[in-house]
Amino acid sequence: MTTSLPRIGTSTAVPTRRDAFLDVVRAGAILAVVAQHWIMPVLSYSDGTLATGNALATPGWWVITWLSQVMPLVFFAGGAANLISLRRAESTRAWFAGRVRRLLVPVLPLLAVWLVVPDLLAGLGIPPQPVEVAGSIAAQLLWFLSVYLLTVLVTPLMVAAHRRWGLAVPAVLAGAGVLVDVARFSDVGLIGYANAVIVWVAVHQLGFHYADGRLGNLGRRGALGLSAAGFGITALLVAFGPYPASMIGMPGAPVSNMSPPTVLLLFLALGQIGLLLAFRQRLVRLPRIGTALGWLGSRFMSVYLWHMPALIVVSGITVYGLGYATPRPGSTMWWFMVPAWAAVCGAVLFGLLRLFERFETQPDTMVVTARTPQLVFAGLLASGGLLGLAANGFHPMREGLLHGPVPWVALTVAGFVLAGRQLRRGPAVLTR
Repeated sequence: MTTSLPRIGTSTAVPTRRDAFLDVVRAGAILAVVAQHWIMPVLSYSDGTLATGNALATPGWWVITWLSQVMPLVFFAGGAANLISLRRAESTRAWFAGRVRRLLVPVLPLLAVWLVVPDLLAGLGIPPQPVEVAGSIAAQLLWFLSVYLLTVLVTPLMVAAHRRWGLAVPAVLAGAGVLVDVARFSDVGLIGYANAVIVWVAVHQLGFHYADGRLGNLGRRGALGLSAAGFGITALLVAFGPYPASMIGMPGAPVSNMSPPTVLLLFLALGQIGLLLAFRQRLVRLPRIGTALGWLGSRFMSVYLWHMPALIVVSGITVYGLGYATPRPGSTMWWFMVPAWAAVCGAVLFGLLRLFERFETQPDTMVVTARTPQLVFAGLLASGGLLGLAANGFHPMREGLLHGPVPWVALTVAGFVLAGRQLRRGPAVLTR
């Protein structure tokens, strides 16, 4: 008996138009991530040590992070897109295969490059501390890919819960997030990492309600009410709770709202989502937005993965090589230099994209042989490897292959390989 394998990224469902609002949210979010990461470093170099600071630690600038911390929007848009694509997929197996592959393929060249770069820099005589900072920065954003893989793996279960219980699901998750924070701030600190899953899955769940029309049909007044409620609860928790005002981690701060995430980010998500929904029609009618969304949407992961290496290149040349030091944030010179700094980083990023975007933009003409349990296990392996890299960084392997990034890279690659033997799709690809 022969059966055809499910094809990755295809569906027997009638195709529907892309949701322009979700595309705008995704594009705006990635641009905000890039801009924040390029603008906020305060750098100087002296006597073998790279000093690092954060411009957003400037007094009063925390308010910027309430809009510039856009990871909630990424998970929100991802939840909506995942629900839509799962409903259009031939099978859960086909959907898992396509999602896992699409997330992991763009990261493979980054792993290959950064396995070599730290030892290369050390061999060129660059002191250990700047090399370690570079390796940490290049890897730290992989936390998102690790957690997002987990949200993908639980999506079919969460969709079933969504059908049965609706808004009760994110409400229960919010309650669980509150309990985790209570335990965390009661000196059970490690339990706080449970919110790395609870909070982001809750925000991801909100995307389901947009895809089903509950949030999309609020109207402008309802959307503004949702935004006011979200930002209002956030403000109350900051004013009267144990939460810092900044929505990103700050140097020397005893508590971070991001590492691990607090339930505050779920309420921030409500504020941001409501605000964007209130202006949805205007956002999707921005001039020339279609071409820009198409270009950026097909390179979303590549831009995310390579924008920090672009910053490392620019910083290495200017700060380490030329002795440049970031002006005092908020000063006239700082405002003068920010556009030039961002432009140079953008040029380097564009060059890196020319080299590596093909891993994300090439057409997927593959079928996959892995079964659903194997795909889930593969995703878990890759998620663990990426989380290990985010926590430990790409550091020179002075103590052998079993130290540094190699075990975590091996775990990630093992997940990719286990996701299934990839075969070219032909006119009749069959298996017993």
